[in-house]
Amino acid sequence: MMAATRPAQPLPHAQASAHAALPPASQPMRVSLAFVAQRVNVYLRFGRPAREIAMDRWRRVAVFMPGAICCRIKWLGNDFGTALWQLMVLQAPTPLDGMQRVSGVTPGARILLRADGEPRVKAVLAAVDAIEAAGLDPCAVAPVYWRMIGNRLAARLPLPAYTPERHAAHLAREALR
Repeated sequence: MMAATRPAQPLPHAQASAHAALPPASQPMRVSLAFVAQRVNVYLRFGRPAREIAMDRWRRVAVFMPGAICCRIKWLGNDFGTALWQLMVLQAPTPLDGMQRVSGVTPGARILLRADGEPRVKAVLAAVDAIEAAGLDPCAVAPVYWRMIGNRLAARLPLPAYTPERHAAHLAREALR
């Protein structure tokens, strides 16, 4: 007696690879913000959220579209003073970008700059102030500049200025894409 044969079914790994070939859906980056007096202050130094959602009187969420750049500052305190200073310049990932996991940021972000500790955070804030004093929008600054600032902080070198000439070069490069 001959056994009945089943029709061929695709293998599970073949289905997974077919789905992997599709580009992931574009989803916005959500940055959690909070304020509790003398304890927690997580806020945006710069950035243009597409919208903000108030969770309660202490918490809100800023929503950024793919490619948008923002700067989040996190300050934590306790009974003895400051416990944490952290500054991050984040870029909302586009569908095909890689991203890093960041606490309070969903689904993740491209970390362009991370500064920890009061002296480093204040140095970056001075650079942001200088950019704004030059009449430039920090959200429009070249992502490469924020990475360079992070490298200079790590090497304990002076931070370079972001000049209008640098910005014009960045805009010229973007126009070629």
